[in-house]
Amino acid sequence: MTQSNVLNTTLDRFLALDEKIVHLESIAGLLSWDQKVIAPKKGKAQFSKSFGVLQSEIFNLMISKEMGELLKELAARSEEFDLTTKARIRLRKHFYDRSKSIPSDLYKEYAVLCNDANHAWEEAREKNDFQLYLPYLQRIVDIKKQFVDFYGYEKHPYDALLDEFEPGLTVEVLDPLFARIREKSISLLERIKGAAYKTPVEIVKQLFPTEKQKQFNRFLLPFLGFDLEAGRLDETVHPFAQTINTGDVRLTTRYLEHNVLSALFGTIHEAGHGIYEQQISQDIEGTVLCTGTSFGIHESQSRFLENMVGRSETFWQFFLPKLKEFFPDQLKDVTVREFYEAINSVNPSFIRVEADELTYNLHIMLRYEIEKELFEGKIEVKDLPAIWNQKMQEFLVIVPPTDTLGVLQDVHWSFGGFGYFPSYSLGNLYAAQLLKTMKKELPDFEQYLSEGNLKPIMAWLREKIHQHGSLYTPYELIKEVTGEKLNATYLVEYLEEKYSKVYQL
Repeated sequence: MTQSNVLNTTLDRFLALDEKIVHLESIAGLLSWDQKVIAPKKGKAQFSKSFGVLQSEIFNLMISKEMGELLKELAARSEEFDLTTKARIRLRKHFYDRSKSIPSDLYKEYAVLCNDANHAWEEAREKNDFQLYLPYLQRIVDIKKQFVDFYGYEKHPYDALLDEFEPGLTVEVLDPLFARIREKSISLLERIKGAAYKTPVEIVKQLFPTEKQKQFNRFLLPFLGFDLEAGRLDETVHPFAQTINTGDVRLTTRYLEHNVLSALFGTIHEAGHGIYEQQISQDIEGTVLCTGTSFGIHESQSRFLENMVGRSETFWQFFLPKLKEFFPDQLKDVTVREFYEAINSVNPSFIRVEADELTYNLHIMLRYEIEKELFEGKIEVKDLPAIWNQKMQEFLVIVPPTDTLGVLQDVHWSFGGFGYFPSYSLGNLYAAQLLKTMKKELPDFEQYLSEGNLKPIMAWLREKIHQHGSLYTPYELIKEVTGEKLNATYLVEYLEEKYSKVYQL
């Protein structure tokens, strides 16, 4: 057999293994969605063990001896392959190199633990009892610290966790970006508190029946570009999007009768994730590339759609009359300008997912600081409720009255998502930079919004971002699309312009 034939055989084996892993992950995604959305409570404990077995089998394939041998041979000759194949090798090798030293039994324990922890978190949140969650969270942190040692890092242990969600990102890079956004956010918040003008926030604090909210969200999704024949919308405790494949992308949201913004913008946010996944090229379906390139870029799509589109005044020129058809009594005499100001009111709040666009970043930075200190060994898991409240006072000058409104509000730690939270603010940074470029290349951007026509906007995103999946690294992608590396200036300018207008600063 010639060297060329040997290489082709090796490549075929790798591509088949890659595809097998993707199919198993698709099944795992479906099962995960089922547990969070429709599964009965009494079966969850046993299911955790079954799901843990599946997840550990997937993990074992990804760090198997076969995978290692295939990657070693293919990586040495990667220049002989096309761009897509190179990217598949790159992504699989990145995970393999990071994770190959993790013992299979430890990972299996971790997989089962995270499923159990999710159920414990739901109960603890419902009962406002952190102690119910504490032993699970403590063990997750203990194992994640072991993972950090296996992953390795150069300067900061938290870098190893960031790399899982935003490859290549480090504390050294992130700290100055966040410092600039924090400084701007706090400065703007102080000016807003001192502003004479007050927004008509009472407009969105009325009773908005849940059933009508559901009807409007299903009416809205196709306008945004989300294909309901390739997806669905359901309810859950904590909103999320779950991709089974590009033709089956599932969104969830949460309805509050006295806060219409919760489900409205939660749905728009998750639609941003869903549209990204639906618009990935069919050419890379069934491969490791068929997902967003990083969590930060993924969040840029949801934060862009939620805030820079969904909270814009021109968007509601078209959609407010539609919303009034569902809520004629609540919105009868409300003008577009009044509604725009109401949905952009700034008021520090306890819950991250319901935070206004300005203070949202402070919620993220609070979590970022806690996670860094936790993995530096400066704080302990048992003290998190008190530390959380202390930092809420420091960042937002409010203190949650309960742990349900404080340390228990987010699901992320229950699935080991340490290093995940910075992706949200990174998403804001990426989104503002993309918006600047998009407006240059789509000079009729505002007109499209005023007409309820998001098709040109989604076509631009599909061409520039979505279709590529994970073909490029986030840094390659943002530079290719905008012409420069990530730059905090655009978000700073966006926030200043927006809130100066809303509050007449």
